[in-house]
Amino acid sequence: MDSAAPPLTGQAPASASASASGQVLSLVSGIAHTLDWVITYWWVMALAAVAVWATGETVVRHLAQKASAERMALELVPSRHFDPGLEEIFRRGVQLARASTSMPWWAPRRSKAVQIRLRADGSAPLRYRIEGPAGGERLLSITPFGPAVTVNRARPLADKPRDHVVRAEFILRGKPTAPLREVPLDPDPLQPLIDAVSDLRAELGDLAEIRLDIQRAPKWALRARRLQLMSDARRAERREAQRAARGMRQDAAGIEASLTWQLQQLVAGEQGGGGRRLVMPPLPRRVDPQEALGKLAEDDHLVRVQLLVMCASNTEGRAQARLAQLQAALDVFGGGSRWAMRGWRVGPWRFGADRWPSRRGFERRWTLGHCQPPRPNWVRLEELTGLLKPPTTHCRLPLLAGDLPTFEHGDPELLLQGIYRGPDGRRRLVATYAEETLFEVGVGKAGGGKTERALAQAIGWAHAGGGLMFVDPHRDSWPRALPFLAHDHLMPRIALVDLNASGPAPQLSCWNPIGMHQGQVAHEVVEATADAYASALGWDDATAPRALTIFTAALAVLVAVNEAACQAGRPQDQATIFHVRALLTDTVFRTTALTATEGRLDEETRSWWRTVFPTLPTDAFAVVLNPITRLAANPVTRAFLGQPAGIYNIRDAMDSRMIVWVCPGGNGPTDRLITALLARDLLRAVRSRRDTPEHRRAPFRPYFDELITLTGAAPETIAAMFEDFRKYKVHVHGMTQLLARLPAAVRLSLVQNASTLASTAGSQSAIAPITAEWGDRPTPDVVAALDRYEHYMSLTVEGRRVGPVQITGPHLDEVFADYARPRQEAALERAARTTAGAAPLETLTTRAADQLTRVNQFLAQLALATRPAVRLQKKGYQ
Repeated sequence: MDSAAPPLTGQAPASASASASGQVLSLVSGIAHTLDWVITYWWVMALAAVAVWATGETVVRHLAQKASAERMALELVPSRHFDPGLEEIFRRGVQLARASTSMPWWAPRRSKAVQIRLRADGSAPLRYRIEGPAGGERLLSITPFGPAVTVNRARPLADKPRDHVVRAEFILRGKPTAPLREVPLDPDPLQPLIDAVSDLRAELGDLAEIRLDIQRAPKWALRARRLQLMSDARRAERREAQRAARGMRQDAAGIEASLTWQLQQLVAGEQGGGGRRLVMPPLPRRVDPQEALGKLAEDDHLVRVQLLVMCASNTEGRAQARLAQLQAALDVFGGGSRWAMRGWRVGPWRFGADRWPSRRGFERRWTLGHCQPPRPNWVRLEELTGLLKPPTTHCRLPLLAGDLPTFEHGDPELLLQGIYRGPDGRRRLVATYAEETLFEVGVGKAGGGKTERALAQAIGWAHAGGGLMFVDPHRDSWPRALPFLAHDHLMPRIALVDLNASGPAPQLSCWNPIGMHQGQVAHEVVEATADAYASALGWDDATAPRALTIFTAALAVLVAVNEAACQAGRPQDQATIFHVRALLTDTVFRTTALTATEGRLDEETRSWWRTVFPTLPTDAFAVVLNPITRLAANPVTRAFLGQPAGIYNIRDAMDSRMIVWVCPGGNGPTDRLITALLARDLLRAVRSRRDTPEHRRAPFRPYFDELITLTGAAPETIAAMFEDFRKYKVHVHGMTQLLARLPAAVRLSLVQNASTLASTAGSQSAIAPITAEWGDRPTPDVVAALDRYEHYMSLTVEGRRVGPVQITGPHLDEVFADYARPRQEAALERAARTTAGAAPLETLTTRAADQLTRVNQFLAQLALATRPAVRLQKKGYQ
């Protein structure tokens, strides 16, 4: 029984081994069944993974869209002198990077970005906007640029649909650790982009926009990228070491197999005894992290960017061409890495952001402002220097249609300035708004085109219904403008006051500076005439006080005589400026005049004639009578000023929008006196418009050719015009060859108040005062080299200065070719002289010589009627 029982100690190990084998087989069987199920039902796992991913992506998108709804927009408008430094721009970049994180904690990373929008839509050369989280508005509203940049809260932009739209996304290509090219600040790094959109035409629906999204680089992705780069660098070093070792072994083997080496061994007796040479392979070089990681070595100021571009137009082909221009402009930033358009090309087709599958993602990121680039575009803030600020003073901005209006013939709101040639070669007539063009100054050498431009402007203004006065001492402007003004509707408004008296039967207009038949105020007439004489002759209270007193007292009496004549209905019996001589030297005439006007003169004037005048020596009158004698000796000036009731009335001309051409006749002493009288009368007439409500004052534009000549006669008067006329809707346009030759008062008033400042070619010394007003941009040597009819000018449009910009002066034969009526020149000449009351010179001279007799007869009759009234007045007073 004992021998039949099996041993118990041997069964336990066998049972354990069998159990373990069963477990292994069961595990293997389970794994096999699981793999079989996975292989069979792989689509279930795939669907589950897709479902999880889709759910997560939907939640993330929803949160990102919700966060993007709380965004703000700021528009940065730089001043003309905005010139930031590198440190200011860098600080702005730090602000942008910090503001990108001003989002709620639950906001996905793709929504944590700040966007720079560079937009060209025709309203400005390049609009610069910042869009980002609403929480970063306070941070971004205060820029390191100071007052040189104005930050405005911007409204959302809504674009109309265009017929043709192209999209592109730019990514960084090249060595991932290499930086972009360091672009200098002068010229502005934005200049290539602005040049790319400089020929944009808003009327064709052109639109171009670049959006640069900036967000902080994710730390985990950056660490992973660094590990990958270091691993790649080490592998590269190992491969390099292995390649070098192979090369060394090959070199050693080649040396041992060479005949020279074998001969050396035979000579040394070491053949076969030394064995092969031992070659030590080079060790891999230690990888330097700074060299391997490049710009990714440090975390500070490293950001991830996304660059999206969209161009649109209503004209086929323009959007594609614009995108190509912007692509070329971005190549300027290329260095170790560069901006390259994402996508691939297959024959004539390009598959990128405009096509499936990229377009939908592009539209979502474009609309919501999400930063989700397909590859990590990591850059340092220093690489984005050119894009972190608006255009600076070193940027050459194009002149858009919105910057300077296009001139249209017959539009009274526009004033022609010249022809602007755009970057695309198109030429257009440009203008300023008439109500803003208060004063103009044109400087340049003779024959440069100043007068031609002024004539074109004046003719355009005349055809638009405006009134003007063109003063030209040399008369060259009148025959030049004649054919373009010879229109039936203009002839009744044109008057020619020509003192040149040329031809066999010259005709002249006439003017009585002290006449009262046009409703003038007596003391204003006296003051204007006396000031004109004093200005032309250099009189003042220090150098010629007695002459001023005598002349003013004489004018007061003669103006009183004329006032009495007009009130009596006898304007043809008025005295003229030449009767000052009779008043001072003819006792009978003086006594009669004082008696006749005793009731019209103030007590101070009457007392002066009774007490002071008799004590004056005879030679005291010479300084007053000499200029009048010169005027009387010239038959032209005697005929012009010697008529009792002249036709010339500049106040009525400006109120009725007349076109008055005045040609004084030269620049001699007599001519300067005539010019001074005309200028002072213009100043008096303009100031008299204070009796008219502002809204009823008709705009009027005096054009002064050869300001040197005019200011030589009346410097203070011309200066006062540039200071005062704006208040009365009278706007002066002056032209001169040399600004330095003008009196200081005139020069300062011109430059201070000029709405338009223009210069043609000339010497650098003559042009320097003008370019100095522009900050020497352009420099005098650039302006001095201009071609004929070319101008540099600064203009005022909608309250801001435009330019200086190069503009071609308009040529009458080109701009107003359709307005030329050469066959009606003679008719206009006759009509203009008739309107100005021109009469034969001989007739006017005879009438002027006989006028003293008529005045004596009137004064005798007035004195007889005045004596009884004066006696009764005195008796009643007693």
